[in-house]
Amino acid sequence: MKCFFPLFLAAVLPASADFRTEHTDTSLKVFDGDKLVTEYRTNSRVPYLDPLVSPGGACLTRHWPMREDAPSEEKDHPHHRAFWLSHGDVNGFDFWAWKGKGDPKIEHKGFSDLKAGESSASFTVDLSWTAEGTTQLLEKRTYSFRKTNPDTLEIEVSSKLTAATADVTFGDTKEGFIGLRVDRSLRLKGPEAKSHILNSEGLTDEACWGKRANWVAFNGPDERGEPAVIAMMDHPANLRHPTWWHARDYGLLAANPFGIHDFEEKKDKTLGNQLVKKGESLTFRYLVVLHHGSVDSAKLADHWSTFSK
Repeated sequence: MKCFFPLFLAAVLPASADFRTEHTDTSLKVFDGDKLVTEYRTNSRVPYLDPLVSPGGACLTRHWPMREDAPSEEKDHPHHRAFWLSHGDVNGFDFWAWKGKGDPKIEHKGFSDLKAGESSASFTVDLSWTAEGTTQLLEKRTYSFRKTNPDTLEIEVSSKLTAATADVTFGDTKEGFIGLRVDRSLRLKGPEAKSHILNSEGLTDEACWGKRANWVAFNGPDERGEPAVIAMMDHPANLRHPTWWHARDYGLLAANPFGIHDFEEKKDKTLGNQLVKKGESLTFRYLVVLHHGSVDSAKLADHWSTFSK
C-alpha cells in the first residue's frame, strides 16, 4: 500500500535542489525530487512527522489515525502519530496521552531556517508546551534530513527545551519521550507482523524493552514485502545516556531518559525526575535511520559512530 498525499500550493525552495520543501503556516513537506519523504503536521495536540518514507518508497510508520487506507491496522493509541516528541508528566501534565488535567498541547508558533540541497534538507520550528493556559516550556526543534546513500535516509532531531516562566519537572514515567510507531509488517505482534527488534547491545525482540542502549532498530519486510530497517539512536550528550527504550512488540519505539522506576522496576517513582530551573534548558539529539535493505546492510554501528562524534 503506497503512501500518497496530494500536493498543495505553498512556499517552495529553489527547484534546482534535489531535496526541497513546501510549506504553509502550519505544515511542511519534505521531498526528495518528486518523492515525498515526510510531512511535518500540526493538526493534533502535538506536532509530528507523517509518514516516514524509506528511500525504497515504502511507508515505514503507521497509517492510522492519520489515514484510513490500511483497514487491517489496529486502532489503538491514537496519540501514536508516526514520529513525535512529547512526555507524559511535565509539571504533572500529560503531553503524551493527553489525559487528565490542564488541556495540555504543544503549539506550533512558526518555521525558520529552511534549507535544502543536493542530498539534504532542514528546518526549525518554534513550539510552546502549554497547559491550564500557561506556557510550561518553550522549545526550538530542528529536523535535518540526509541521504547518506541511495538506500539510506537519516533524520536528525535536535530539541532545546527551556523552562521559560517557572521551574519545570519532567516526571518519572515510561510514557515518553521521543517516539515512533512502525507500520504493520514491521511489528512483532499483529496479523501482518513479520519483523524483529535489535539493539546495540545485541538483545533482540521483547528483551529490548526497558534496556539501555545506544540504538534500537525494527527490521523486517516493509508494506511491499521488501526488506527494511527503521532505527533510532541516542546521542552521547543527551541526559542519562545511554537511554532506556520503550520498545514494544506492537510497534512502539521510544527513547526515554525519564522513566527509570518503570524500566528498572524500582519502588521510588521519582528516580527519573528531572528539574529544569526557570531560564535553564535541556537539549536532546536523536537520529532516525530509514534503510531499504537488511539490518546488516544498514550498517547501524557506522551510523552510530558518525552520529556520536
